[in-house]
Amino acid sequence: MTLEKAFEELEVIIEKMNDREVSLDDSFALYTKGTKLLKYCNEQLDAVEKKMLVLSEEGELHEF
Repeated sequence: MTLEKAFEELEVIIEKMNDREVSLDDSFALYTKGTKLLKYCNEQLDAVEKKMLVLSEEGELHEF
């Protein structure tokens, strides 16, 4: 799954959770799925951030 797709799914989940017709059970399932997607997004963003750092010859980190 791409990061963009995960963000799109999160938007859909938020829209569904804002619907007053959604049952409590469905809201909990959406919340659970949303937290898993958020964790995935955070991990992906952390990975990209780490790839953007480069060690210099002196062992110092510099942004790419």
